[in-house]
Amino acid sequence: MDLALFYYLLLGFAVLIYVVLDGFDLGLGILYPWFKSQNERDHMMRSISHVWDGNETWLVFGGVVLFAAFPAAYAGILSTMYIPIFLMLIGLIFRGVAFEYRFKSKRSKPLWDKAFFLGSAVATFCQGTILGAVVQGVEAGEQGALDWLSPFSIFTGISLMVAYALLACCYLVMKSRGKIVARSAHLGRKLVVALMVILVIVSLWTLIANEEVRARWLDGMNFFYLLPLPLLSALFGWLLYRDLDGEPHETRPFWFAVGLFIMGFAGLVVGLFPFLIPHQLTLWQASAPDSSLVFLLPGIFIFLPLIGGYTLWGYRIFSGKVEDFEEGY
Repeated sequence: MDLALFYYLLLGFAVLIYVVLDGFDLGLGILYPWFKSQNERDHMMRSISHVWDGNETWLVFGGVVLFAAFPAAYAGILSTMYIPIFLMLIGLIFRGVAFEYRFKSKRSKPLWDKAFFLGSAVATFCQGTILGAVVQGVEAGEQGALDWLSPFSIFTGISLMVAYALLACCYLVMKSRGKIVARSAHLGRKLVVALMVILVIVSLWTLIANEEVRARWLDGMNFFYLLPLPLLSALFGWLLYRDLDGEPHETRPFWFAVGLFIMGFAGLVVGLFPFLIPHQLTLWQASAPDSSLVFLLPGIFIFLPLIGGYTLWGYRIFSGKVEDFEEGY
């Protein structure tokens, strides 16, 4: 059994689950400026109040897998991108404090609203810039503190903010009633168009900027083998746009948005595999010794079902629409 490949797939799974689950609650913070009334914002907060902290467990789990199974990649990424990683963590902490204090405060609630928006926006933007820097192929271990910052990484940071905001709109359609649904659907349709344009730009830019990705997608028959990924992305985008029109369907838009995320993530993995740090470290070069990977297995087999079970149980318990009379959901 190829343990390095197993942990690579596990890391990818954890990152994907985190992006989907924490994506919509980060997106809610990004959407705050478009929902002015305190009642609407209270409703948005209640919709995630019992799940948002559990969503971030997947970020911790992914970080542990990267640290334990791929220490060379962990060291390279952390040393090169410590500024956006630090800012991301500050943003997550900031929004967590704002989330808790907002429920308790009265006069300072607008201040905590701004803090929640700022923390969500900063955390999301930093995640996007980290992704962009990895795809572009920043040299790990270089001494330039701002080597990760480029037009491409800035664009991917903004792109992820748009993607998370779209996911949040679909989540609100699924969890809300009345005016919030109508406003979320209207805003979501605009974001679908913006995101589809962004996906085209990022895809073409990546093909130009990264030689390995270009070769993976365009050499020989590869393009035809991989063509279903962009075609499915276009299909999900069209279905999402259609289902947000008029009286939007309750649940389909959210799952179509998740499908878009999965297609984008699959395209990223296909383009970068087997590299963890492009041009430098493959997953086998970055992996820990087999003895260490075997030692980690019992912990993985214990904690992965616990985290997964807790996540499924939490969403099952708090499924359905959020009612305005519910306190903290």
